[in-house]
Amino acid sequence: MKNLFVRLWREEEGQDLTEYALLVVLLALAAVAGIKGLATAISSTFANAAANLNTNT
Repeated sequence: MKNLFVRLWREEEGQDLTEYALLVVLLALAAVAGIKGLATAISSTFANAAANLNTNT
């Protein structure tokens, strides 16, 4: 098992793939954070619209 970790540490094969995977994860986390804020704004807008419709009837 130790030999496997030593080999993975020394060899650079797959390094680009790992960097791309980390970049994709970072972008996914940013998208999730942005969507949560967007969902809150949309929910608030619909709640205000529903309140205005109920008030006018």
